[in-house]
Amino acid sequence: MKILITGIGGAIGSHVAEALLARNDEVVGIDNLDPYYNPRIKELNIKDVEKAGGKVLIADINTHDFETFDDIDAILHFAAQPGISAGTSFDHYVKNNISSTHKLLTYALTQPKLIAFVHISTSSVYGVSARGSEDELPRPTSPYGVTKLAAEQLALSKYRSDKLPVTALRLFSVFGPRERPEKLYHKLIHAIETGNTFPLHEGSEKHLRSFTYIDDIVDGVIRALDRIERAQGEIINIGTEELRTTGDGIAIIERITGQKAPLTKSPPRYGDQRETHAVIGKAKDLLDFIPKVTLEEGLERQYKWHKEKLLPHLKASE
Repeated sequence: MKILITGIGGAIGSHVAEALLARNDEVVGIDNLDPYYNPRIKELNIKDVEKAGGKVLIADINTHDFETFDDIDAILHFAAQPGISAGTSFDHYVKNNISSTHKLLTYALTQPKLIAFVHISTSSVYGVSARGSEDELPRPTSPYGVTKLAAEQLALSKYRSDKLPVTALRLFSVFGPRERPEKLYHKLIHAIETGNTFPLHEGSEKHLRSFTYIDDIVDGVIRALDRIERAQGEIINIGTEELRTTGDGIAIIERITGQKAPLTKSPPRYGDQRETHAVIGKAKDLLDFIPKVTLEEGLERQYKWHKEKLLPHLKASE
């Protein structure tokens, strides 16, 4: 298949691209290298994708002429304005989560060979507590969650009105190599390795999470792509059923590194979730999805990647 991946420079998009290339799919991708975080991290990811045989265009979905991509069989839409950040304007969330999705869907409807549009959503649409099934009423508590829910429903509206083969995947607490630098484990590992402090949001050590390793997420995304006849028109949770606290994760990193986490207190984060617990009965039934990697195993791999690959790359770029 010829597959278009948006946000291919991000953690999940780049890992999925490499997995598809490894099975001899043709992968083309687009990423705007948004300065929301250090573009050198995405450049490293893109270099790995291109080394594996993928073709990557640096461009903005909102302004790019999609006629440069033709004969597309499937679209995997990862591109978004991520995270919960007071420094990101609401207009920016709207532009990069809703407007860009609308433009991509308009393009998708012009592709006669298209058999799948996999839209990547998030557990943040559920709100403070994400512990229910896909039938649970979404109650997002942040501009990120609100605009991701709108984008998800916009994509599914094209299934309902135009029979575009859309499935929406709500991902839970993804971690692993290439994790965004403002996320928990990247930030903590980096603080330990560089001698900086780690600002822990007040009360967050008790937050419950379905921390899901990147390889399991990649498996879920590809299963949705390959089983689109079962999955189209559906919202599907993708995550682990293993429930751990943020404090558990910090303790595991301390054991792996042999160092005490350099924690400092910071105010609670606006719009943050207190608990996420992936209910994946639908993913099991429709996609035969079973996550395999434990938090301990995943953090060992993430620490190794961060120390051996990311830190030397960042130092060489300085």
